Amino acid sequence: MTTARRRATPADPMPNAATNDSVPSGTPRTLPPDLGPNAMAVLDGPTFMYSNEAGDIPQGSVGGLVHQDTRFLNRWELMINQAPLVTLSSCTVDDYSAVFFLANAPLPGLEPNIVGVHRQRVVGAELRERIELQCFDLEGVSIELRLRVGTDFADIFEIKDVVRDRSTDITRSHAPDGSQLRFSYRNGSYQAYLEVCPDPPATRVEGDDLVWDVRLEPHREWRCDLKVPLPFGRPEIVPVHRDLGEMAKNEGIDPGDRWRSVVPILHADSALLRDVFEKSVRDLIALRIEKTLKGQRIILPAAGLPWFLTVFGRDTLITAYQSVCFGQNLAHGALLALATHQGTEVDNFRDEEPGKILHEVRDGELTKLGLKPYDPYFGAADTTQLWLIVLSEYWRWTRDDDFVRSKRDNVHAALRWIDEYGDRDGDGYVEYGTRSPQGLGNQCWRDSPDGVLFSDGSIPVLPIATCEIQGYTYDAKLRTAELADGPLHDPELARRLRTEAEQLRERFNRDFWINERGGFYALGLDGDNRQIDSMTSNMGHLLWSGIVPQERAEMVARHLMSDDLFSGWGVRTISKTDRGYNPIGYHKGTVWPHDNSLIAHGLARYGFREEANRIAMAMLEAAQFSAYRLPEAWSGYDRSSSRMPVPYPTACSPQAWASGAPLLLLRTMLGFDARDGQLVAHPDLPQEIGRVFLAGTNAFGQRWDVEAAGSQSQVRLTAQATPLAPPTD
Repeated sequence: MTTARRRATPADPMPNAATNDSVPSGTPRTLPPDLGPNAMAVLDGPTFMYSNEAGDIPQGSVGGLVHQDTRFLNRWELMINQAPLVTLSSCTVDDYSAVFFLANAPLPGLEPNIVGVHRQRVVGAELRERIELQCFDLEGVSIELRLRVGTDFADIFEIKDVVRDRSTDITRSHAPDGSQLRFSYRNGSYQAYLEVCPDPPATRVEGDDLVWDVRLEPHREWRCDLKVPLPFGRPEIVPVHRDLGEMAKNEGIDPGDRWRSVVPILHADSALLRDVFEKSVRDLIALRIEKTLKGQRIILPAAGLPWFLTVFGRDTLITAYQSVCFGQNLAHGALLALATHQGTEVDNFRDEEPGKILHEVRDGELTKLGLKPYDPYFGAADTTQLWLIVLSEYWRWTRDDDFVRSKRDNVHAALRWIDEYGDRDGDGYVEYGTRSPQGLGNQCWRDSPDGVLFSDGSIPVLPIATCEIQGYTYDAKLRTAELADGPLHDPELARRLRTEAEQLRERFNRDFWINERGGFYALGLDGDNRQIDSMTSNMGHLLWSGIVPQERAEMVARHLMSDDLFSGWGVRTISKTDRGYNPIGYHKGTVWPHDNSLIAHGLARYGFREEANRIAMAMLEAAQFSAYRLPEAWSGYDRSSSRMPVPYPTACSPQAWASGAPLLLLRTMLGFDARDGQLVAHPDLPQEIGRVFLAGTNAFGQRWDVEAAGSQSQVRLTAQATPLAPPTD
């Protein structure tokens, strides 16, 4: 008797393949509860530290000091006389620094609040922490101060799932004089080490604990500085050294300041707009990754804290697009880095194909040993088109012909991937379906296992062609035709691409349109060529791409702004009328700022400026409730049911394309664009925004001022403007 082979779906993309249960799935654990609702995070580039509100990392939690996808500290607990401290107040000062004000708990022989404890923390090239103690007892006290330290060298995929016990492979060589704890670990070719260096040295070392016997005199201060160096290998650029407290100073030029210096200054009547804009810029600076590639120094955005502090093709490129009119550095870095790692061969384990742009890069043990396919992983069906779109947008804002010509081979390889590998069955659409036992089931932006559903909640079979990927393909071909007519000097290619784009547009509008429910676009076509008939926010991406005929745009706009999709805080990922709707489902009813920024931009493209402004204002107003930062997503509950947006429980914050959303929303309200070497602004600013003045925005290697109010604007070359240095300098 033979057993029928099961069909592959995004929830089970390799149903007939053997599985390796020893490799963690990477399914995220919730955060909180184990660090508490006031968990604290500091970050800088590829490094973050998550702790509870006291600054402690309890063993067994999802917290830790994580650098380049490896957890270097899984325990970091400060105690007085063996008891945890009481939190008075704690907060982040900058994205990379935090302070904690603590006191002792009531203990035998020690009344509460006798010892004040001040912790300061900074991450960068190393973790630096300062502990300051002050005694408020008239006679003084003697205490034991203990710092419990631990490491498990866990891969980031394990932190979110189950951590393998490495204890027998971790060796210790702690200094007997209390001046250093040292841990080292090796597994085949992979190795890692950790050093903790206290000043002054501990009185003694007990196991992995640093212990100081401290005599505190009345109103006298005792201080200890701790350093935990972090390994940086080429081509990463080591962050600028940052010190603590009043001694804070920069050694060299801070890369954040350098990037901030090319971003225009925003003056606006709306304090809300100013605050959200500034927070977004600061978050993008905090999420930056700096590398040296082929002798060029570049910056590009990591995807998000905590699980995605690495290069993602889709997230990185969309963030680059969102920010390009405010500075081209991120777009330049993203284009260069992703082109450098463009696919060159067919590798099933990594879902690699020639010409394909990667999905994700990881540096942890599981990837280095080949157990995970992220070195890099190519499981995305939209990154290649997005790379072409961002290359076009970068050129429109810079007119950097030489850069585009230097990427000629990458452009041709990307176009070949779209037609030869992306279109798996020759039907003219780009589909996805993993060939890797570790691969992603959904390889569009809705990449959770149940992110793509029929309206009845059932999961389609693979391969799948989602609608927005076809829109990206259409836009990529038209934009590349523009480059072929321009810096690439290839008119024959331009003609071919325009013909292919028009054929795709006609075919798409025939096969993806559904007449029911007032007329809308299917989310996709499944492996049986059935229309995936859920009503989703992806329709807004189609407006962004321009593949929608004008006569259908009004129907799409009406659906997007209906009560079924628009929550009052933004457009939901799926309609409330679909059976799969869940306001706290990752892609099944939540509201995503990056999604909404593209939708608003698309609405404005088709003339629906009022609807675009409604989305923009909803996003800005929602940001007030999260310290002016847009998180990865909110829950999709109606605004009428709550005076504030309901958080999505495990949203990344900050996240790059959420931080980039306000920049694109501002551009949309301004109607700001670069066309044929000219800057134009056709604003439609809501009354709540008032007057906007952008001082020193970048275009064509020079700085420009943009002033707008209502529907009136001026664009002028900044007085005594000096040409900008290339982004690589």
